[in-house]
Amino acid sequence: MRNIIVCVKVVPKAENVIFDPATKRLDRSKAENQINDADKTAIEIALRLREKNGGKVILLSMGPPLFENYLKLGVAMGADDAILLSDRNFGGADTYPTALVLSTAITKIGDYDLILAGEESSDAALGQLPGQIAEFLDIPQVLFASSVKFEGGKLRVRRRIKGGHETVETSGPVMVSVEMGAVQPRFPNFEKMKWAVSGFHLKIWNSTELNLREEVTGLKGSLTLVKGLIEITPSKRKRVFIDGNVEEKSSRLAELLKERSLE
Repeated sequence: MRNIIVCVKVVPKAENVIFDPATKRLDRSKAENQINDADKTAIEIALRLREKNGGKVILLSMGPPLFENYLKLGVAMGADDAILLSDRNFGGADTYPTALVLSTAITKIGDYDLILAGEESSDAALGQLPGQIAEFLDIPQVLFASSVKFEGGKLRVRRRIKGGHETVETSGPVMVSVEMGAVQPRFPNFEKMKWAVSGFHLKIWNSTELNLREEVTGLKGSLTLVKGLIEITPSKRKRVFIDGNVEEKSSRLAELLKERSLE
């Protein structure tokens, strides 16, 4: 098997997420971050495929330099390589330019049979990115997979559907998104963690190395824009207690429903 590329997103923990009403963006400055849980599942599936079929597992992420340490956690889990796509021009991107940047980097990496990603990220939960990457690369896509196997030169992907499951057989290269929790991700290896921190060289690519113009990336290249924020307040319910026997309660309830035009 050739390269297995895993798209990884670093996300803020849900309890730390703050929306900045001025910029209309998530404020990550005080948030504790982590690798997106569904993407950890994708890393584990990639490592299991490599252990049985060979090849290399390459992690790919887009974000600021602080993401570097989180990608090194993936290397400590067993990934062979990791690449961070980092450029100020990439900031503020919705899923469209994000998919463009990632797919451009995937083309630059080349020699791959499989691209894996989590089904969605915990911060935005849109689930759009895997399909968009597949469209940019013009390759097949199988979404929401519960297992991925490589048998007889073919990829067999099992996915849950209403009332059961289906198995899709395809040749690479293919884009597959996986369900969170489909497998249990392994813990980083302590010895490899020390090497990842001190000895591993993380590749960092910017827009120049990817030959991408500023106007097609980041906020400028985005097709959606948050225009405003509406705070939803919980509705207040008025509770009415009705006394009496069954007949009296029924009669009074009917009167109340009629008053509110709910009969």
